[in-house]
Amino acid sequence: MRQLLLFITIILVGVSFIARLFYLQVYNAEEHSLYDDNAIRKVYDYPKRGFVYDRNGKLLVANQPSYDVMVIPREVKPLDTLEFCSLLKIDIEQFKKIYNRAYHYSPRLPSVFVPQLSKEDYAALQEKMRKYEGFYIQKRSLRDYQTTIGANVLGYIAEATQYQIDNDPYYNMGDLIGKQGVELSYEEELRGVKGIKFIQKDRFNRDIGPYKDGIYDTVPQQGKDITISIDADLQEYGERLMQKKHGGIVAIEPSSGEILALVSAPTYDPNLLVGRQRSRNFTKLYNDTINRPLIDRGLLRMHEPGSPFKVFVSLVALQEHAITPETTLFCSGVYHYGRRGTMGCHCGGGKRDLVLGIAKSCNSYFANAFRKNIDLYPDAGKAMDIWSDHMKSFGFGNFLGYDLAIGKKGNIPDGAYYDKWYPDFNWGATTIISNSIGQGEVLVTPIQLANATAAIANKGYYYTPHIIKHIEGKPIDKKYTTKNQTTIDPKHFDPVIQGLFDVYNNGTAWFLKVPGIDVCGKTGTAENFTIIDGKRTQLTDHSIFIAFAPKDDPKIALAVFVENGYYGARWAGRIASLMIEKYLKGEVTLKQMEQMVLDKSLEEEYAKPYSGKPFTINN
Repeated sequence: MRQLLLFITIILVGVSFIARLFYLQVYNAEEHSLYDDNAIRKVYDYPKRGFVYDRNGKLLVANQPSYDVMVIPREVKPLDTLEFCSLLKIDIEQFKKIYNRAYHYSPRLPSVFVPQLSKEDYAALQEKMRKYEGFYIQKRSLRDYQTTIGANVLGYIAEATQYQIDNDPYYNMGDLIGKQGVELSYEEELRGVKGIKFIQKDRFNRDIGPYKDGIYDTVPQQGKDITISIDADLQEYGERLMQKKHGGIVAIEPSSGEILALVSAPTYDPNLLVGRQRSRNFTKLYNDTINRPLIDRGLLRMHEPGSPFKVFVSLVALQEHAITPETTLFCSGVYHYGRRGTMGCHCGGGKRDLVLGIAKSCNSYFANAFRKNIDLYPDAGKAMDIWSDHMKSFGFGNFLGYDLAIGKKGNIPDGAYYDKWYPDFNWGATTIISNSIGQGEVLVTPIQLANATAAIANKGYYYTPHIIKHIEGKPIDKKYTTKNQTTIDPKHFDPVIQGLFDVYNNGTAWFLKVPGIDVCGKTGTAENFTIIDGKRTQLTDHSIFIAFAPKDDPKIALAVFVENGYYGARWAGRIASLMIEKYLKGEVTLKQMEQMVLDKSLEEEYAKPYSGKPFTINN
């Protein structure tokens, strides 16, 4: 029995040793274990990022070679630090800081020590790299912007943050990742797939060649090329028109929802955020608190929409049968409501129906339409809920779902909003009458306003705005080709569109006509307040304009917002007309108007506040 037990024990020990050897020689030699083997050095081969083209095939973003100095902290031997720092153009303190950060990340894994060497610096360093054990040079691609426009659209690439590294196993310390714009939104498509080489080291920690003849090595897969919907020529023209001004332009193709131009002003040259000066340049842009060029005003700037909102007020009133196109009102220049409430109007006075009300931007007409709408129901809260739902069907009060990573929701109030605002007050239509002219508690972003304008051009539907047009070898998201229907019946759009057309014929934008093109538009002005020395102070009004063209076959819909730009037709209206002509004709014939806009600077408006008396304006 004892002999049998001894025999069994010997057999079990033998089997255990054989199993362990099998594990070490077969299973533990598989690719996934190589990442933890200290005798094998891992060298990543970074792919080229995909190219970015505009809608007409113009190359906007390519690649250029770059060289990173990498470090594996545990392999670093004593070195001539002064010489090494001189070659890298850093000082001793920077050397210590970077080394300690790399060691803290991982003493055995490679990380970037100095990124993005120039070709000249790389050539000077390459010959001496053998002297600096633990350091090596890794080649990768940096972005090469073939344009100076569209920085807010294109975005930039920079080192992945620790949070991104911790939450995505694809990234290691020092890896580059898309930041803002399409570089961020389409990072997964643009980045490609990293390749890797496993290098066997001997007992003296010297490289002796590819591990197992490179059977586990992989080659990099280049990122996918993408085509974006932006028209580079239109984008460049919009940025020129907005020089020395603050604001945004958003232009959309109504038939597809493709964003034709997304202008944010002031802007910057995207090439500033490439190379070793990227961090320094970024800091300068970030600290520019007057111009704030890193803020995309087309997506992030929330403001009262002013008179363009009257168009949507009228559509809801038509849908709810609060008014008809023939409903008339006599405007005396002042609209009276409640016990002593008044709203000034500058339309010139007289009898107004819907079309003329839009053309002349009559405050009285739309205040009356809004009031009738809310008074349809005995419960003002329920009326506001219905009104709010109609407005939200145009994309107001929502993030819209476009394919850029930033945005603001805006605000479309409902019944609960005012119940909370007036908990001890029986509020009604006259309490919130400012909503009727796009003021009060309504807030929108330029892209929301442009999208809603496209919905009018389409007589009741829109496609989710998007910046992508084509991805190499991959379809775009179906949500960008799916119609979003508003809650307004198509029949109600015809009189509203006629009113918008008459804005250019005999209304507030009569002097902004574009030769040979039937344009529909609406001027708007939003009051502009800020806090100065603890007091609410009114500054120069914002200039707003919405438009689409041609009237019967819309190819472009846009919203223009010029901060401190006076009344709507003054600057936003002129810019809209010029953008429309540029896109539809490919050239501009309104040379005098163009020169007036190009020459105009509003920088003084942004440098010092306006202290004039508050007033109401229709345009």
